Amino acid sequence: MLDSLKQAGKNIGREINRAWENLSEGWRELLSRSSDSLTHFSRNKDEEQQVHGGTLATFPRWSLLAGEVEETEKELIVRVEVPGMDKDDCHITIEGNRLYLSGEKRFERETHESTYHVMERAYGSFQRTIPLPGNVDTDKAEASYKNGVLMVRLPKTGSAPGKSIAIS
Repeated sequence: MLDSLKQAGKNIGREINRAWENLSEGWRELLSRSSDSLTHFSRNKDEEQQVHGGTLATFPRWSLLAGEVEETEKELIVRVEVPGMDKDDCHITIEGNRLYLSGEKRFERETHESTYHVMERAYGSFQRTIPLPGNVDTDKAEASYKNGVLMVRLPKTGSAPGKSIAIS
């Protein structure tokens, strides 16, 4: 009986170690892949807390704006997920080898007669910096927005001055 308890303890220990290794690996990958996309959202004092029935619901201050930079022979293509935003709420600036995305994700509530039980979406102003692997022609840059994804096409070139880009 004691031997079977010892064996069960060893088996449980192995399973806990395996689960911990998987969890640790997942966190390491999440941090390494998303550290640049982890974006701080700031709000003014009035937006900090929404009051309903005496209960305070605090919005998250951090969220992911996941992106990717794809390079072809002639251009760089930057895509950033900005769900729940209008294209007019996003602003793009390119300076040197950096693309700056800033904007505001606005909190909209259909009714004040409700209570939030889960609040994982961040709202407010943000700025995200995306490093570019080379110089781009800012005069020929184009940006579009579709289905919550902002796409910026940047033709490759030598050095160029910074420029803001309108989103179509």
